[in-house]
Amino acid sequence: MPVTDFGVLAVAHALGDPRDVAATAADHVDDPDRVLLWGYRGYHRAPEGTTPTALAARAAEKALAKAGVDPRDLDLVVVADSSVPEYLLWDTSAAVARAIGADTAPTLLLSQGCASGVTAFQQIAGTFATRPDADTVLLVAVNQVSEAHTNRMRFNTLLGSDGAAAAVLRRGHDRLRWLATEQLTDPTYADFYRVEYGGAGAPHAPEGTGNLDIDPLALVYRHFRREPEHLARFVRTLNSRVRTVFEDACDRAGIDPGRVTRFLYLNDNQDSLADVAKAVGVPRDRTNAELAKDLGHCGGADQLICLDTLLERGELAEGDVVALAGLSIGMHWYCTLLAV
Repeated sequence: MPVTDFGVLAVAHALGDPRDVAATAADHVDDPDRVLLWGYRGYHRAPEGTTPTALAARAAEKALAKAGVDPRDLDLVVVADSSVPEYLLWDTSAAVARAIGADTAPTLLLSQGCASGVTAFQQIAGTFATRPDADTVLLVAVNQVSEAHTNRMRFNTLLGSDGAAAAVLRRGHDRLRWLATEQLTDPTYADFYRVEYGGAGAPHAPEGTGNLDIDPLALVYRHFRREPEHLARFVRTLNSRVRTVFEDACDRAGIDPGRVTRFLYLNDNQDSLADVAKAVGVPRDRTNAELAKDLGHCGGADQLICLDTLLERGELAEGDVVALAGLSIGMHWYCTLLAV
């Protein structure tokens, strides 16, 4: 058996309370029609007092129960957190491990925004390759919008949603087997979509303003204000690079891109998902476009939540190849392939 031969033993997810977009958009933005044009019907908002750690633990406990795995038997706990952390100098992975009773298993925290829930497969493959004694790994991805830092309907052209997903990965398991992970990073755009105030670089906002007064998209456009041709080039690269990492992952796995039966992307707006489907050559009904309408964008948990939903519905068959792909702050483009 190859040292990196592993598959998904079980996957589960947990969501905040469902909310209707049409009924609540005006509570978040002055121009709700703009949000409605994105094509979302619903999203999820965690109940007051719920923390990202608690949301992540709910998904983790469900996945462990499905897999029949005792958390004390885990060899590694990996947490991908695309939220604003609960505290500065805070390790969400250790907090989640404590919440689920994972004893003294080592933990790993990944915080590359929406990329981490998918690129984590490669870090986990490295653990299996270098630790022959490691058999079972828990991967948890969580996103809970901090409404004190960002507006879930204005930070991008996606609608922020609260959710978590967890996958139990087992060495030698032949279902949902990991095939490859690819990532492309363009650090030119490392400052895009950041939370402006509260970190060491700018601990305090100027008097009379705050993070909620910042429009991240406006900052992106301002970056290109003297070079509009560079903005046009940037927009063109967004989807072309998704195709690049998708094709590179297929090449690494030794499969034809035409064999991929499901392409699970970020739970993006409907226009963006249609453009991505066209760019990668996958029919729209083989993407997560319909799921995105009611789930909203759960950060780095999107792809695993969609994967779990398709599994629950019985919409994946043995032999299918599923792509988990997207783009993220940083900026990163990424793709992981799994064989059902």
